[in-house]
Amino acid sequence: MGHHEGHSHDHGHHHHHSNNKKALLASFVLISTFMVIEVIGGFMTNSLALLSDAGHMLSDAAALGLSYTAIRLGEKKATQSKSFGYKRFEIIAACLNGLTLIVISAFIFIEAIRRFVNPPEVQSMGMLMISIIGLLVNVIAAWILMSGDKEENLNVRSAFLHVIGDMLGSVGAIAAALLIYFFDWGIADPIASMIVAILIVISGYRVVRDSFHILMEGTPDRVDMEEVKESLKELPHVSDVHDLHIWTITSGFLSLSCHVVIDAGGDHDSILAVAQKLLHDQYGIEHSTIQVEKQDVGCPNPHETCN
Repeated sequence: MGHHEGHSHDHGHHHHHSNNKKALLASFVLISTFMVIEVIGGFMTNSLALLSDAGHMLSDAAALGLSYTAIRLGEKKATQSKSFGYKRFEIIAACLNGLTLIVISAFIFIEAIRRFVNPPEVQSMGMLMISIIGLLVNVIAAWILMSGDKEENLNVRSAFLHVIGDMLGSVGAIAAALLIYFFDWGIADPIASMIVAILIVISGYRVVRDSFHILMEGTPDRVDMEEVKESLKELPHVSDVHDLHIWTITSGFLSLSCHVVIDAGGDHDSILAVAQKLLHDQYGIEHSTIQVEKQDVGCPNPHETCN
């Protein structure tokens, strides 16, 4: 967690941001261009494996385009009606993107089953050429995205996972093309496309699950609520912490709210400052709202009435 030190964090954040933007835009252009080639190639060679790979690439291009748009929109300033700005757009986009993936794979499955029953002629050489180029395109795109900040940013990570899935799709298409070319196994084409469809479903499900967790204000995976609570309780003069909530606004942007009870010797402002510094430095929580309450000095027992 070394990058949560003091002010360098904000500078680092901007640096990551422009890196992410460049990486996403470059891979978006690359993958969209190739996807068009793959769709045309899929129809010309009559290969479902190529078309399903193109379907995967479409989902990639959508993921990258959405992520790029999300980062651009996330930079828009907050307004009165949207006090967190447009940061949530990224999560909604990821969710929609995940659902689209699941729909695409359903179509591929249906077509693959039809082809099992009745394997059509596939031009394996054309299919082989296109799928090899596809593999190279994905390797380049993955390499570009590696320069982004995929540990912190859900969008860059989901785009990266898409591209990895895509590579496997291209490998499947290459294998199918070779099997058709050498052994005349027409059935290899629908098998390869089904494998790709399964990959697409898995990545779609993951993205939907993660984004749904964030939209439901779920506690971020990398933060342990109990640990945060104990750390706050260990601060000098703090006797209790309650109503603790931690949630994610958008990837890498955590928020917290809680009530902190302090004893008579505690100074409201200094405890607040120490608590916020602790949350930022130790847990990377950017935005914390803490309500500080004094303990009742003369009345330890809540059931007695105090004068």
